[in-house]
Amino acid sequence: MRIGIHLRVIAAAAVLAALATACRPAQSGPPPGPPPAPAVTVQRPIQKEVTDWDEYPGRMQATEMVDVQARVSGYLQSINFKDGAEVKKGDLLFVIDPRPYQAELDRALADVQQARSHLELMSNDVIRAERMLSSKAISEEEADTRRSSTRMAASEVAMAEASVETAKLNMDYTRITAPISGRIGRKMITEGNLVNGNQGQTTVLASIVSLDPIYCYFEVDEQSILKYQKMAREDKSENISDGKVICELELANETGFPHKGTLDFVDNQVDPSSGTLRLRGAFPNPDRVLQPGFFARVRVPGSVKYPALLIPDLAVGTDQDQKYVSVVNATNVVEFRVVSLGPISDGLRVVRNGLHPDDMVIVNGLMSARPGVTVKPTLAGVAAPGAQN
Repeated sequence: MRIGIHLRVIAAAAVLAALATACRPAQSGPPPGPPPAPAVTVQRPIQKEVTDWDEYPGRMQATEMVDVQARVSGYLQSINFKDGAEVKKGDLLFVIDPRPYQAELDRALADVQQARSHLELMSNDVIRAERMLSSKAISEEEADTRRSSTRMAASEVAMAEASVETAKLNMDYTRITAPISGRIGRKMITEGNLVNGNQGQTTVLASIVSLDPIYCYFEVDEQSILKYQKMAREDKSENISDGKVICELELANETGFPHKGTLDFVDNQVDPSSGTLRLRGAFPNPDRVLQPGFFARVRVPGSVKYPALLIPDLAVGTDQDQKYVSVVNATNVVEFRVVSLGPISDGLRVVRNGLHPDDMVIVNGLMSARPGVTVKPTLAGVAAPGAQN
């Protein structure tokens, strides 16, 4: 009995030993080596002349704005435009009933004919009086009276002709045309209404704003104005008040400041309440993208051109209050460089201090590029000089 139990124990131990042997991994060959060097993409800084830009918020405004008003009174006969349409200078917009003014013009023309006939009669009378005076048939006093009557008749002709001109003007004013080219707003009154053309009580019929070119007004702080003046004195650059300084603009849904213009106005004094000076840029607007009332970002040159090094902004890291980039040295080891940055120029970040033109700046693979780590760099799609395989 005991012998059977011992045999069963020995058999179980043999099975366990076989299982343990089967589960143990087979060890063959040398132990594994160190992991491969991480791959990174590097780029040399771009050397380029750049200009710093100062940016300001602004608002668009039309160069010309007109309220279309009646100059004569009468019933509005017709409206000849569509609300919100573009109109050209001289386009017919409104017609006021011209019949009363046509009647007034006809009456004035008749008065002119009557006055001229009277003048002709008085002129002939003076001629007869001169002949009679030479033969002593009338007195000198009578001749003077007839001469005076002729002069009065001539003045009556002039007055009648002036009335004709006034009547013609009033007749012309019944046809209201666009005083400028631009976009007209909605009509403020409908056909059949009585409009007032009396001074001080004129009826506003519509409004028109010009579209091309268009202004953008913005406020510049006093320190910036002093900087611009200093630039003009010391660097012989264009003065901001000369109307030759370029400026650029972008709308809320745009990037890269695609609209180019020039500064054409600088206010004559600083606002004491805000310490700012108002400036204005004029921008071509042939495609009508810019609209009066839009908010925009405006930028003007904040420096003269200077040589600079530029790198992609994504290559810049932040360590507390310091900005840094990671570079690869001649032995492919990552180094930490503290840099001083400037503005963005054409999508790249200006580096003022901390880099050299030949430095290899890591622009891709930054997560694995810690200082002191050996990496495998690639330069702009080709193997970097000294890269290890």
